[in-house]
Amino acid sequence: MTKDIETKCLHLTEEEERDNFHSTFGSVSFPIFQTAAYVHPGIRDDYVPGQDHISLSAGYNYSRESNPTRTQLEKFVAQLEGGAGALAFSSGMAAITLLFELFEPGDQVIVDVDLYGGSVRFFNEIARRHGIRFISADFTKEDVAALMTPETKAIYFETPTNPMARVSDIAKLAALTRRNGSLCIVDNTYLSPYFQNPLALGADVVIHSGTKFLAGHHDVIAGFLVASDPTLVERLRFLSTTTGSALAPFDSWLVLRGIKTLSLRMERSQENAFKIVEWLQSQSHVKYVFFPGLPNSPGYAVMKRQARGFGSMVSFEVESKELAIATLTRVKTIFFAESLGGTETLLTYPIAQTHASVSAEGLRASGLNDRILRLSVGIESARDLIADLDQALNG
Repeated sequence: MTKDIETKCLHLTEEEERDNFHSTFGSVSFPIFQTAAYVHPGIRDDYVPGQDHISLSAGYNYSRESNPTRTQLEKFVAQLEGGAGALAFSSGMAAITLLFELFEPGDQVIVDVDLYGGSVRFFNEIARRHGIRFISADFTKEDVAALMTPETKAIYFETPTNPMARVSDIAKLAALTRRNGSLCIVDNTYLSPYFQNPLALGADVVIHSGTKFLAGHHDVIAGFLVASDPTLVERLRFLSTTTGSALAPFDSWLVLRGIKTLSLRMERSQENAFKIVEWLQSQSHVKYVFFPGLPNSPGYAVMKRQARGFGSMVSFEVESKELAIATLTRVKTIFFAESLGGTETLLTYPIAQTHASVSAEGLRASGLNDRILRLSVGIESARDLIADLDQALNG
């Protein structure tokens, strides 16, 4: 029986539910298997020397490679994204770093101009030193197909982007990569699998900073890769086992717990975001609001086609750098902090925080300036959040 996404946040398929470890003792909450090693009753009859020792009879051998709590979490994330499998990592950047182990020196990757600053830093400072070549383009305006060559092994983008809320057409870009024989990689952190599923639109790999909406409580660091091809999943799992960046059991349990309320949090925070956006548009000190849920937003039509919602990330430009900085110090209910996607509302200054390592040229290309603030809207009272913004902007 097909389940709605709200139910998928709490239940796997009937068959997998019956096979879960917690069914043995009737535990509703999946256990934390806080162990590094596992006892084996013996060697399986079909064990072949020289093969991966996962063939041993217990099924789990060492928690760097596999752990029941992490496996349970990966099943949920794969189910929510509609992937062949998912892998959980110690952070979103750990997931991205592992993914780029797929590429060889001389490979080319085309990336969008508007990306999280940590991703840009990794591309420029680490991946380039390993011989991977990057081409940057505005995926919402430029002809990406014209940039592709036989050496192009992937295109990489966020949609909506962080923090400028630009929207790329996933299906259109995925069609280009299929023709070129390359990968379409989408960072889906901003919307979460509750509102958007890039794999269903033709993407090959989805990235999540699980720290954000999936965990949702500002209390754990995590990352995910989800792939549509089982062969690619197994390759990524081999690389994860080899490099050792998998998510720990307790952190896996925290994200599992967070996912239980994903649908409720996403709906409430989006509802609050729409109210705040409406208020921001009425303020004389606010010059522009970046939110893909506005009908006059450049990406609105694409969002309506490829997503089930618009999310709760709102960026806005005020009239001066001085007002932007003053607003950060005046907020009281809202926290001035660098993250997003949690229960509490956070206000961030991207140019000095998330994008501090982006070059001046990169900032110009993305449109980010020192007057832009980014708001991750939480689940508090919208009236209280607006009152706090009012005194901070107009006080």
